Amino acid sequence: MSQTAVKRLYMMQVGNMPQYQIPIVCYLVQMEDGHNILIDTGLPEIIPEEGSDFENGQNVTVQLASIGLTPDDIDTVISTHYDLDHAGRHAAFKEAQYVVQRVHHLDAATNPRFAATRPEWDQPSERIRLVDGDMELLPGLELIETSGHVLGHQSVLVRLPKTGTVLLPIDAVSLGKDFSRDEHADGSNPDAEAIRISTVKLLDLVEREQIGLVIFGHDQAQWAGLKTLPEYYD
Repeated sequence: MSQTAVKRLYMMQVGNMPQYQIPIVCYLVQMEDGHNILIDTGLPEIIPEEGSDFENGQNVTVQLASIGLTPDDIDTVISTHYDLDHAGRHAAFKEAQYVVQRVHHLDAATNPRFAATRPEWDQPSERIRLVDGDMELLPGLELIETSGHVLGHQSVLVRLPKTGTVLLPIDAVSLGKDFSRDEHADGSNPDAEAIRISTVKLLDLVEREQIGLVIFGHDQAQWAGLKTLPEYYD
């Protein structure tokens, strides 16, 4: 097996939205060569007023410590987008390179939606890798541009040696019930068409590659039955 292949995938629930029973989650991908790639970082330590629906749980650094990792052991943070519940602890990972879609990072500079998390994601430019569209980040680890939820949102594809290919749509499709070609738009969401396009893109990918496991980022019913850290998928 190549020393740069994906070795395992950990999943962590780091908080929730009690009112809607929605989990807040992060993921850790470990490579055969020892690289650690964190996907999102969860909620900030102090949740601002606009995030009052959110509630912190056991944060990402504590969960990583339980498997022997410190923040400085994280080589890369894949930032799917800069919403409060996904980029709240980016600044804790001071040795990591941050990977984000260029269009999202540039939009965030002037978009008030991401102002609360700016101290976390606004890192020195030499530590931010801006990417454009779909790409293979590392062997077995692919980024998929899925705008809609926000401009420049990215989903992640993980190719595991035993489990097979796992798709993480993140917020492109956050609930399993919405992973459908059927249109449910009522005209109230100006981003509905972009969301539909990204959903179909992911559905086509699942069919083309016969992906057996799609993990929806905020689906409490699904998360209750998944392996979570310290268990993992390999």
